[in-house]
Amino acid sequence: MSLDGRIALVAGATRGAGRGIAVELGAAGATVYCTGRSTRARRSEYDRPETIEDTAELVTAAGGTGIAVPCDHLDPDAVAALVARIGRDHGRLDVLVNDIWGAELLVEWEVPVWEHDLAGGLRTLRLAIDTHLVTAHHALRLLAATPGGLVVEVTDGTADYNAEHYRLNAYYDLAKIAPIRLARSWAHELRDHGGTAVAVTPGWLRSEIMLDAFGVTEDTWRDALAAQPHFAISETPRFVGRGIAALAADPDRHRWTGRSTSSGELGRVYGVDDVDGSRPDAWRYVVEVQDPGRPADVTGYR
Repeated sequence: MSLDGRIALVAGATRGAGRGIAVELGAAGATVYCTGRSTRARRSEYDRPETIEDTAELVTAAGGTGIAVPCDHLDPDAVAALVARIGRDHGRLDVLVNDIWGAELLVEWEVPVWEHDLAGGLRTLRLAIDTHLVTAHHALRLLAATPGGLVVEVTDGTADYNAEHYRLNAYYDLAKIAPIRLARSWAHELRDHGGTAVAVTPGWLRSEIMLDAFGVTEDTWRDALAAQPHFAISETPRFVGRGIAALAADPDRHRWTGRSTSSGELGRVYGVDDVDGSRPDAWRYVVEVQDPGRPADVTGYR
């Protein structure tokens, strides 16, 4: 899984899946530009303690080179400057991970569109879709200049699952289907440039925000099972990171182009495990156990 000499940009690397992906790309040897709005000097509206500087230091500690660059991906000039810097520093971009989200505080769960706050819903779409388009507009030109580039659109849910299921509310539903379609668009647009584009979803992620919501830590996460037994299938952000690092290192990765996949499938195909040595297959579990209302039991799924 060597990514020595590869240059990666993880857009939205402050916390959660973005941080896990950045760290695992670094562990494979890549130079990783870690972007986001939360820095040690200034917090985003999340007002959380995680910062892109923290992520960059974790990348370097894992064996790569982490570079923190503050960037609001709704600002085209800021994204253009970021990509220009990568071009000046390295002359290439090998991996782009579009993991920008930032709308947990805006989404109202299971609320019909006529009752959902309109400004919050539209802001959700801007953060979840416009940011990905702005980033692709500026970054894909540099990535396409070198054959073999990889674009990963991070979302919540596989193409099959999202096509069949309503995802919490109209805004969230659209926000999480869009990256799957964008990956298909990038696959089409990069096909004459030797590029690959894939949509990837983690499973039930033990992100910093999720752990806080359950009132647990990574060390005590099993305490949350009393309130939500299906949380037993959850995974660390490093698991999806390991799968994406393996995908980036695969010389035959183009076979994935245009597809939607999950951390569980990547783990199975590439033989990578979560940090505890398990290999959770969350989306199969959701379909076969959680959604049908069966008792929580991860036997055969972890």
